[in-house]
Amino acid sequence: MSTPHNYYDAIAPLYDRSRWLTKSVAEDVADFILDLVAATPETSFLEPGVGTGLNVLPLVKRGYPVTGIDVSQEMLDQFRQKLGSVPANLRLIHADASRLPFADASFDVVITVHMIHTVPDWRAFLDDIQRILKPGGVYLNCQWITPPARKEFEDYFRAIQSAFVQPPAARSSAQFADINVEDYFNRSGIHSRYFVAKEWIVSNTVREVLSYFNARAYGLCWQVAEPKFSELMREFEAFCLNHYGSLEKTLTSTAKFEIWAYTIGRSQT
Repeated sequence: MSTPHNYYDAIAPLYDRSRWLTKSVAEDVADFILDLVAATPETSFLEPGVGTGLNVLPLVKRGYPVTGIDVSQEMLDQFRQKLGSVPANLRLIHADASRLPFADASFDVVITVHMIHTVPDWRAFLDDIQRILKPGGVYLNCQWITPPARKEFEDYFRAIQSAFVQPPAARSSAQFADINVEDYFNRSGIHSRYFVAKEWIVSNTVREVLSYFNARAYGLCWQVAEPKFSELMREFEAFCLNHYGSLEKTLTSTAKFEIWAYTIGRSQT
């Protein structure tokens, strides 16, 4: 079973609470980004795959011009609900984020977070990002590093899931590994500046994380169809109880928000 087209619609109501980027962390990351790009009040931002706005909401609240595009109407609705009404400095577009419907040189900063692997042609997508950035504009390729305790939990799940997954699903990780943003830009003489914008502690009980897996909050949970998925989760819960000793055990480790910054159209320092 592959991830359904409406996956993001399905997980929209639980997206924020099943991720480990909190509101306070997002505020600190926004501070870092504003300093990094030397933002002025007129600096314009675009986030393809904006989702619930978790990454750019602090920028919107501070009055910066922000455009978000996302394939999921439900995710965009979650973003709107956070604000009550859409302010004048925010534009939300319901469309396929892999196709950027903007004129050349439209934005000062483009931010992507965990989304390049979702586009059909990542090289064409990066070509488009260069096209819509203003000369001297900045592309921020970002990711939240999975906390080690959560990564270990995920690995245990994948090991048990492997007995339930059809062979085609196993190829998706190889396709993801083929994406090399750094090499793509290096070929054009553009080199990244790497930053850890924020480190923070993430703590969840085993029961909490299990509940997110049961709710299929993550893409890997859609690789197995019902009724096999329920069987998988029963087996995994039994494993967790045996391995961790209690479903109330707290999993605690450090998360990171990483940024690779690329300045487009001028020499870099």
